[in-house]
Parts: sequence; structure tokens; C-alpha cells
Amino acid sequence: MKAAAGGPRLTQGPIGRSILSLALPMMFSMIALISYNLADTFFIGQLGTLELAAISFTFPIGFIVGSITMGFGIGTSSVASRLFGAEKRDEAARVTLHAILLGFLTGIVVLTIGVLTIDPVFRLLGADDTTLPIIQRYMRIYYFGGIFLVVPMMTNSVLRAAGDATTPAKIMSIAAVLNIVLDPILIFGLFGVPALGVEGAAIATVLANIGTMIASISIVYFREKLISFQGFDLHLIVDSWRRILHVGIPSMTSSLIAPMTTAFITYQVAQFGQEAVAGFGVASRMEGLSLLALMALSAATTPFVGQNYGARHFDRVQDGVNWCYRFSVFYGLTVAAILAVSATWIATAFTDNENAIATATMHMRIVPISYAVLGAAMVVNGAFNAIGKPMPAMWVSLTRTALVYAPLAFLFARLFGLVGVFAAACTANFIAGTLGYTWFRSVYRKQVSQEEATAAA
Repeated sequence: MKAAAGGPRLTQGPIGRSILSLALPMMFSMIALISYNLADTFFIGQLGTLELAAISFTFPIGFIVGSITMGFGIGTSSVASRLFGAEKRDEAARVTLHAILLGFLTGIVVLTIGVLTIDPVFRLLGADDTTLPIIQRYMRIYYFGGIFLVVPMMTNSVLRAAGDATTPAKIMSIAAVLNIVLDPILIFGLFGVPALGVEGAAIATVLANIGTMIASISIVYFREKLISFQGFDLHLIVDSWRRILHVGIPSMTSSLIAPMTTAFITYQVAQFGQEAVAGFGVASRMEGLSLLALMALSAATTPFVGQNYGARHFDRVQDGVNWCYRFSVFYGLTVAAILAVSATWIATAFTDNENAIATATMHMRIVPISYAVLGAAMVVNGAFNAIGKPMPAMWVSLTRTALVYAPLAFLFARLFGLVGVFAAACTANFIAGTLGYTWFRSVYRKQVSQEEATAAA
């Protein structure tokens, strides 16, 4: 959907088509991001078990850096989309410049702290004298590429906020292909290039990220004319950063809590044997794939709601959120039915251990029942962020993970065994979805009343 004279793209036309025009490219972007890690892991695994183990230690750090960049990207999308909806393009251009500056600053901070703490952090994670030298060689390059990871998240978020999710998806897909092509060349030394081992994998990722940054900044600047160099005023910069971080920090917090909860749940499952952990791992990977569409829907909600909220199309905001609810219910029930029927076949494709198969099958027949309601929780998170209300979004996420899922899993595991852990997940999803639906309806009505009263005054 093209903008008319640079105006907002999402405030007119069929609601479902507008949302899907964002969600589908976003899903492809997520797949592209996943392929980065898969490519590195696959090719590094060819070097040997020690190298693969060393790189595995870097995954938590990569997740933390990813959570920071994603949080700042969501904050940028929230602020920019409301400005686009209100047709304040000049202010959006100023915020874009300031978001890029924030990205560069964040990259420098990540570089400085990361390089100075490699040894203590990775020893704390369990690395020993055999893996630490390999980790050092990889992470020193990875951290230097931090700037090229953060900045594209900001610029791509601006493009999505403007209603264009296709261009970022193309950029991310090309970058993923570039990373996959460069990996074997730099790791193993093909075509006359020296074999660089794990350093080659890090360099390949950094080069792909550099390409992403150059492409996204070029499009934002030359095609969209969305970078204004008239905003180099400290007061304006601080104001933009405050608005971005107002949404970005709570979003980042939610993202960082999730893996901690997963680690705790894995510990609970481990009480029933290593085979149960293996089965849980299979089911968790299937869950991640199954929820990609709902994650993309949630991400699409932010620019859609933000533009229409900024344009004061309050009924269209509610209609859009309701459309997302209906999609979530249909998609969630469909996935649940498919997984229930095919659970044993899927588990058997990954392992031949009977206990692992039983665990994976149990999970895929219990937890997906709640995906339809979980989708509502994910949608309201995007909607809350879009209207500048990040704290309810954060608490809906924390309620599902830390406040309900973790304690219920601990209790139900002792009362009902392994099935109790999965029942706890299902319960947490239902509670979070119901809470999110009710809370957003209440907050949004109050917010709209205040906006209308202010406009009338």
C-alpha cells in the first residue's frame, strides 16, 4: 500500500489487508534473523565439537543484545507511527535522526562493556580454559559489530512505522543470504580466502549487518527523505530519546524476563529425566515456529495502531485490534488441531526415545489449546506500546511468564507431575490473554475519552 504524497499508509483501506501487509513481511524478517544463527551454528559445527560448544556459550549474550535492540526498535516504531498518523512528517524525520544517534551510542556502549567483560561474564556462564580462547576470538569481533546491529533495527522500525514492512523484509532476507554465503568462505577459506575459523563466522555476520545498515539508512534518507539534520539540538535529542525509551525499556524488560522463565521451566522438566528435557526441547522448537505468525501479528499491530491513533481514527484502532483477536483465535485453534493430530509423528521425526516422544506429544496436545488466547495477549502488547502505554504491556508479559507460569509450574509439577508443568503453561496463557484483552479495553476507552475531551477544550 503506497503513501499518497508521503502521507500515512495505514489509515485508509481494508483493515485486514493493511495489517497483513505488515505482518507477512515481518514474519519473513523473523525467519531471516533465525537463519543467521542457524547458519553460524551449522558451519561452526563443522569445525569441531569444541568450537560448537564455545559458540553455544555466546547465545545468551546474543539474546540480551537482541532484546536491547528490539526494545529500542519497538520504541522507535511506537513514536514514529503516531507522528506519521498525525502527518507530522518533519517531526518524524527529526526522531529518525535521533533514533539513529541512539543506535550508534548503544552500539558503542555494548562494544565497551562487552569487550571489557568477556572473561568474567563467560566464566560465570561456565566457559573453561578450553573454550574461553575461542569465545574471545569470536566475541571481540561480534562486539565491534554491535553498532551495525542496532542502527538497522532503528531505521527498519521507521520504515515499518511508515507502513512499509516489505522493504525491511527484503533487506533482512538479502543480508541473511549474504551471511550464509560468506560463512563457509571465511570459516573454511574458500576461493583463496584465508581460513579464519570462528572469526570468519563473526566477520560474516558483521559484514551482513553492515550491508543491512547501509541499505536501510540509504532508503530512509534518499527514498523516504526521513532524516533531518536540523535536529542537532541537545534538548530535542533528549526529548526524542525519552519518548523512545519510554516504550523501549519496558519492552526490553519483558524480553529479558522470558528466557529466565524458560530456564526455570527447563529445570522443572529436568526433574523427570533428561529424556523429558529432550522432548520438551522438541516441543519448544515447534512452539517457536508455530508462534511466528502471532509474533509477526503483534509486531504489525504497533505501526497500524500507532498511525491510526496518531490520526485520531479511534474506531479504526479498535476495529483493527478486534480483527487481530479474530485472526488469533482462528490461527490458534487451527495450529492446536494440527499439532494434536500430528504430535507423535513430529516427535518421532526428532528422536526415537519413547520418553522424549511422550513428553513432546504431551506438550503439543496440551499447551497449543491456549494459543488462541495467547495471541490476544501478544496483540495487546503491540497495541499498548503503540498508544504510548508500555507499562500495561510489560505487566501482561510478566504476568504470563514470571508471575503465573513459573510459580504454577513449580506447584503443579509436585501435584500432578510432568503434565502439571504443561497445564501451568496453558493456564498462564489463558490468564495473560484474558487480562490483556480486559485491560486494553479499559485503558483504551479512558485514553480516547481524554483525547476527545482535550480536543473539545
